[in-house]
Amino acid sequence: MQKEDKKAEDINAGRRRGIQSVEIGMHVLQALASLGSASTLGAIAQASDISPSQAHRYLASLIASGMAQQNEQTGRYDLGPAALQLGLGALARIDAFRITNEAISAFAERTGQTVQVAALGPLGPTIIRWLMGRPPVMTSFNVGSVLPMLTSATGHIFLSFSPPAYIDHLVAAELGATTLTKDDVDAIRGRVTAEGRARVEGTMIPGLRAIAFPIFDLQNRAILSATALFPGTSPAARNEAMAEELGQLCHDLSLQLGWQPD
Repeated sequence: MQKEDKKAEDINAGRRRGIQSVEIGMHVLQALASLGSASTLGAIAQASDISPSQAHRYLASLIASGMAQQNEQTGRYDLGPAALQLGLGALARIDAFRITNEAISAFAERTGQTVQVAALGPLGPTIIRWLMGRPPVMTSFNVGSVLPMLTSATGHIFLSFSPPAYIDHLVAAELGATTLTKDDVDAIRGRVTAEGRARVEGTMIPGLRAIAFPIFDLQNRAILSATALFPGTSPAARNEAMAEELGQLCHDLSLQLGWQPD
């Protein structure tokens, strides 16, 4: 019986060591990813909170599996092709609209804040989700409505964070129908990119305030926007608190979708 107990203890100890080895290997892999570029052994060891000799052993195993690679000239380590394939496979399974819809819906239900979610369609920024708050914000816009690029907070997000090839024709068409100039457009872009949000008041509906935020993807494109809508009677302090919370939520969603902020 003692021999059997000793054998069971040895097996359990081996399993624990194996699990611990996997955990340390994952820490090393996460360190490689978090450092952002090819890194030295010392930097990886420090980021992994292990000794350089221990980091070297784990890196050797990661290289053998294709999860890491080493530059022969510089000796620096970086993520390998297997890690990249794994990451792309995970991203391919992400449904940006589903994730955003669930998170924004929960936010609107919890806070009572009216929020619209939009995507850049062929005709311009298009509302794809309207979440009515408490009290409701009544407008003539609904799901499927196309918003202007130059006079809506939602439009300002796509104006400022979309590739020019996607929006130049939309901007040109609107410029021809307004008194705005290209300098005005540049000023809007500068303000929105600096603040990370867009604000308008009364340009779409008198008395209605709107604050919009981008939701970025892996390629740093604003694939969606979330816009909080406030009636003119809503207290300014509450508006700012709701905007800050929505902005943080959009930031977190962007990270979840693979965005890497500068």
